[in-house]
Amino acid sequence: MAHRLTIRVYYEDTDLAGIVYYANYLKFIERGRSEWLRQLGLDQAALKDNTGHVFAVRRVEADYLHPAKFDDLLEVTTETVTATPARVVLDQAVLRDGRILFTARVTIVCLGPSGRPARLPAPLITALKEDTND
Repeated sequence: MAHRLTIRVYYEDTDLAGIVYYANYLKFIERGRSEWLRQLGLDQAALKDNTGHVFAVRRVEADYLHPAKFDDLLEVTTETVTATPARVVLDQAVLRDGRILFTARVTIVCLGPSGRPARLPAPLITALKEDTND
């Protein structure tokens, strides 16, 4: 089931023409992933404080289809494609009024306290299994 986050385009998100600057779509989908993890019950700050584990983007494949503009109300969707003990692949999109403006396939991994790859936290694996069974 896709997680949905509504965001507004602010002036700071745009270029001189009032169009969302391309790199800001990556910020939008980052917010979507953070809220997706929160909905799954994973507190990233507590995870870092308690175990030293953090998440990192390993790969992004993005398509810019249509521009978003100043003051648009956007929806960011996040949906699990695959999950292994070491990584999660997500499909994310940014939409305006149901029209897809931007899509990305994002691979995230977990890094341990040393900064090296680590297994995903057990609570996330459990939550992902429950989420994909819904």
